[in-house]
Amino acid sequence: MIAARLRLQRRDFTLDVDLQLPGQGVTALFGPSGCGKTTLLRALAGLERAAGRVALGNAVWQDDAQRRFTPPHQRPLGYVIQEAALFPHLSVQANLDYGRKRAGPGGGQGAGAQAFALDAVVALLGIGALMDRRPATLSGGERQRVAIARALATAPRLLLMDEPLAALDAPRKAEILPYLERLHRALALPIVYVTHAMDEVARLADHLVLLEAGRVRAAGPLAELLARPDLPLARQDDAGVVLSARVDSHDRAYGLTRVAFDGGALWVGETGAAPGDTVRARVLARDVSVARQPPLESSVLNVLPVVLETLQADHGTALLRLRLGPPAQDGAVPTWLLARITRRSAEALALQPGDALFAQVKGVALM
Repeated sequence: MIAARLRLQRRDFTLDVDLQLPGQGVTALFGPSGCGKTTLLRALAGLERAAGRVALGNAVWQDDAQRRFTPPHQRPLGYVIQEAALFPHLSVQANLDYGRKRAGPGGGQGAGAQAFALDAVVALLGIGALMDRRPATLSGGERQRVAIARALATAPRLLLMDEPLAALDAPRKAEILPYLERLHRALALPIVYVTHAMDEVARLADHLVLLEAGRVRAAGPLAELLARPDLPLARQDDAGVVLSARVDSHDRAYGLTRVAFDGGALWVGETGAAPGDTVRARVLARDVSVARQPPLESSVLNVLPVVLETLQADHGTALLRLRLGPPAQDGAVPTWLLARITRRSAEALALQPGDALFAQVKGVALM
């Protein structure tokens, strides 16, 4: 686990957090500009001197009560920022070699193991053909992939990423996201990832920390927080849920793939993933409608039986949280959908929590 209890006071801003983050997977720090995402990340690295305590597993990096503070350069972490910040006079290989020289015993598995790990990272990030080139000859996406590889060359125990895609245009962002997914799947390394882009959160994150004005509004597994109608996320235009699913089958004749998850299955556009592969499916609230009876002769392929758990209405719309499948047992998390419909429709259907309904899912995106 990553434990962080930190407080930092500025004239017009206060950071005050107490977090327990998973020691594996990607934790996204998400929130509006100025909410403290980057300040928290820099405090974890020791670059901002906040008061409190920071520990990674049994390694305590900061404990003000014990007058202990490990300076940033002695913490076994990698740090990636918006700009690649590569040494312009060095080749890609030399930039990576510089990172490898910083791999001290704190990150350590021994030089041979580090070299093998770096070779694997080079392959995962697809930069093997770039080794002799200088940063000025690389595209923005290539430079950022090299910067990530250099951070990993230090053999870190924690990788911190501060909006690593914010400086890239849409094509370069689309280019680099699959590589980040590959790293996520392949590396048993905790990553704390700052972003203001919900599509990056939906595609990469396992755990989500929602920050507001320097404080934690909510923290927990991604699927749980995205399905909470009481959080600001649910009021955004791209509000929706992310489902962890597996590829069940393909219908090549119609260009479709069936993906299954706890509580049901969905038809999506054909994917190259093989049956049994795990995928993420994102369903936006605006793409879900409800009916009291199964629709007949409809163009909507995905119709799922659901139970209405909650309904929150405002002036013109109603946000529904819909449970798929039976109630979860033994502390398991249910599978939910969100649906945003007009308040007039909600009243016409006389919707009440507990109603058995049918959700019509008009759009599903595989992440």
